[in-house]
Amino acid sequence: MTVPLYQAKAEFFRTLGHPVRIQVLELLQNGPLPVRDLLAEIDIEASSLSQQLAVLRKAGIVTATRESGSVVYALSAPDVAGLLASARWILTEVLAGQGELLAELRAEAGRESDAPARRGPQVRQELGAL
Repeated sequence: MTVPLYQAKAEFFRTLGHPVRIQVLELLQNGPLPVRDLLAEIDIEASSLSQQLAVLRKAGIVTATRESGSVVYALSAPDVAGLLASARWILTEVLAGQGELLAELRAEAGRESDAPARRGPQVRQELGAL
């Protein structure tokens, strides 16, 4: 029985859903790195990093090879770096939209400041009396 594509995609994104895994992938965008270099860049215990690398390896997102007594990790496909770049672009767009909304809210608050004293504390007192 095959897994539906949407379910496979959901599992893929769940695999990416950990900050340490994202940090590892971002570091590997520039090329393969030994575990000691990953540990130097990521503030995490060696055992925790090992667990996260195992998850990425099991999912096929990274590969591991042994070189001169150390394990070196690499992205399994260059498209992983493209996915991270797409995520940065999407976040930039989302945050820019939120920044515009924040600017509008601040401008509106500035217009309302011409009114008598701000009502925040008064409203809190009234709600507290309920």
